[in-house]
Amino acid sequence: MRKHLALVLAGLFVATTAATSLAAEYDRYERGPRGGSTGEYVPPPPPPTYRGPTAPPPRHALYGQPYFFAHLGIFDTNNDADGLRGYDSGSNFDIGFGSRVAPMFAFEGTFGAYGADDGSREARVVPMTIGGRFIIPHPFIEPYVGAGLGLYFSSLDEGSSASRRGFTPFSGIDDTNSGLGGYLSAGLDMWLNNRVALNFEGKYHFVEPSFQTNAGSDFDVNLSGWTVNLGVRVAF
Repeated sequence: MRKHLALVLAGLFVATTAATSLAAEYDRYERGPRGGSTGEYVPPPPPPTYRGPTAPPPRHALYGQPYFFAHLGIFDTNNDADGLRGYDSGSNFDIGFGSRVAPMFAFEGTFGAYGADDGSREARVVPMTIGGRFIIPHPFIEPYVGAGLGLYFSSLDEGSSASRRGFTPFSGIDDTNSGLGGYLSAGLDMWLNNRVALNFEGKYHFVEPSFQTNAGSDFDVNLSGWTVNLGVRVAF
């Protein structure tokens, strides 16, 4: 009899302990953690916000990024008396390679040609230049300004005339020249993706070569002028 009573008491003790534990767990689940001395409800902290890795800079703006470019456009002649007064607007092209050595700066080398005509008169210039561009970085639209120096190969063909350039008579010119020149530029790249951009650029060339007339006289001719171009830039 005593053994049965002991077993019953032990069973009641185990059942009571288990019920008390379950009640405590249920109370903690329902009311959440308690804080402070008054036991007021403290909501659990929000889960941490997932922040993915920082997006890398556009590929065209990476340090040391090389690129190729090409332009086609028009050449707007100057109207100087010792230049190309009377010449019609002509055409222009250039190609080149560059390197984006920093997000805001690039070096580039360019080969091109521009020229204009006026009937039988012809003027041609072939620049080979090295320059740089200061860029306002942006993933999609990047304005820039640039400048450069280089070797300019020039040719001028003008027939004889009694009134050309103030000479009486003018024996005509059919001569070539090579010398230093330079340019200033401003433009805009519109990136279609991280590698290809459409480009609009205006560039003013400064060059004043010396030519010899057929009679042996030397004089300088201003072959400077604007080129306005549309083109493409492709990053490797």
